[in-house]
Amino acid sequence: QVQLVQSGGGLVQAGGSLRLSCAAPGSVFRISAMGWYRQTPGKQRELVATITPGGTTNYADSVKGRFTISRDNPKNTVNLEMSSLKPEDTGDYYCNAKAYSVTYWAQGTQVTVSS
Repeated sequence: QVQLVQSGGGLVQAGGSLRLSCAAPGSVFRISAMGWYRQTPGKQRELVATITPGGTTNYADSVKGRFTISRDNPKNTVNLEMSSLKPEDTGDYYCNAKAYSVTYWAQGTQVTVSS
């Protein structure tokens, strides 16, 4: 069973920064597009950012210029640096790995931005 392990998150004041990390097995990480999604109560899970194995990134309009996704290939880890956080960034954040037709999800971590 493939397991993605998240770390980071927590409580921060508006304008602050947080970092999320997600580690995957190397065999999965190397061939997967990695992504971060978030979900708030009553809403569908939405894309935050993705990065391909080649390093091409994609961001939701709401986070462009504030969030940065990156891959640490030697550590088989994807990171999400979040800055200038807003209360509307609050939610449960999930890492995923997509390889061909298979998608794996991490357990999720809570991010709370207080005003």
